[in-house]
Amino acid sequence: MASGSPSLLEEELSCPVCSEIFRDPVVLSCSHSFCKVCLQQYWDQKGSLECPVCRRRSSKENPPINLSLKNICEMFLKDRSQRAKAGSEVLCSLHSEKLKVFCLDDQIPICVICQISKKHENHKMRPVKEAAEEYKKKLRTALAPLQEKLEAFNAVKLICDQTAEHIKSQAQHTERQIKMEFEKLQQFLKDEEAAGITALREEEEQKSRMMKEKIEKMTEEISSLSEQIRALEQELGAEDISFLLNIKSSLLALQSQCTLGDPETVSGALIDVAKHLGNLKYRVWEKMLGTVQYTPVTLDPNTAYPKLSLSEDLTSVRRSGERQQVPDNPERFDWLWVLGSEGFSSGRHCWDVEVGGVAWRVGVVKESISRKGGGYVSPAAGVWSIELCDGKYRALTSPLTLLTVQRDLQRVRVQLDWDRGEVSFSDPRDNTPLYTFEHSFTERLFPVFSPVETVRICPLKVSLSVK
Repeated sequence: MASGSPSLLEEELSCPVCSEIFRDPVVLSCSHSFCKVCLQQYWDQKGSLECPVCRRRSSKENPPINLSLKNICEMFLKDRSQRAKAGSEVLCSLHSEKLKVFCLDDQIPICVICQISKKHENHKMRPVKEAAEEYKKKLRTALAPLQEKLEAFNAVKLICDQTAEHIKSQAQHTERQIKMEFEKLQQFLKDEEAAGITALREEEEQKSRMMKEKIEKMTEEISSLSEQIRALEQELGAEDISFLLNIKSSLLALQSQCTLGDPETVSGALIDVAKHLGNLKYRVWEKMLGTVQYTPVTLDPNTAYPKLSLSEDLTSVRRSGERQQVPDNPERFDWLWVLGSEGFSSGRHCWDVEVGGVAWRVGVVKESISRKGGGYVSPAAGVWSIELCDGKYRALTSPLTLLTVQRDLQRVRVQLDWDRGEVSFSDPRDNTPLYTFEHSFTERLFPVFSPVETVRICPLKVSLSVK
């Protein structure tokens, strides 16, 4: 078979309308066969049921399927497809020709016979090589953002994997801390229990010893008195002369016994139960206040820059030499900041901060402040704070405001009045004002801390009142 020319068998198996291998062939009463779809389209265009070849009118609107022809066509297409797969290149499934042209309208490669067929009439064509280069270029261009997105997904997945591991580590560490704190409380209660029982035992021993001595003394007196009574009873039974001869000594003995006082029970001999049990829980709780601390602000480790190290009780922070292995979660700052664990959106709040080292920064920030890409430290950026930097105390206004400080600050008191829109700073030693910011707040504010060495939140004195 010459290249580009259909075989005789292909011609026999081709539809007269579309010139392609029959698909679901139907046969008319005139014995001519056509593709079912092609015949229907022809009839729709002509408006009559005539045969496209001989023009004879069909007696049936739905002519029967030509099963034998259909089977032959399917066998031919299957055989040709297998032969094409066995070859070194893909051939046209209809004409077994090389695919040299790409149809832009149908988006498929076709052979030169398909190109001149009615099916591809007036379609835009390109050589396969030219079309492949053009579409490869488009795909490469479209692929670039997908590759970037894949890299972004991989980066976020890595953070998620790290976060999952960190969650386990956090849970284990926090559980250990909870157990340690409760062990301390339990030990305190055990010590108090032991002290209470010891005091009870001491009182029991003291009063038991006193009662033992009292009983021993009473026993001796009872024994002495019993002997005297027996002796006098014997005198009473003697002869009159014998009785009268000893009457003087008997009367003296009787007189000495009669001078004994009446026996008395001991007052206050019982255990003072009320002293041991009265308000026991309250007294233990009151004593416990001396062992606990309360800080108005605790730090949130999930916001801390990786080079900041927090104390176990989350009340102090210092800069460490090593970077902590923590995930880069959205809440975490990528500069030397850490936030308080609770924010404020109303009311008045106050906390004292022990500041140390050559540089530090304390204040409040708005909840929505950007935590990545560098820090912004002005009220316009949502930061209201003061700092020590290069030996100077400054309020972080724009431009910076130098603060007048008579002596080096050891502590700074931060007072937030959210409703009035004020953040003020003072020296708690003598309540000397340092600086006050005024702003109309619209969102939640969080305490912020930035140490170069160590910053610690001071505990408040815990008091107890009974109403």
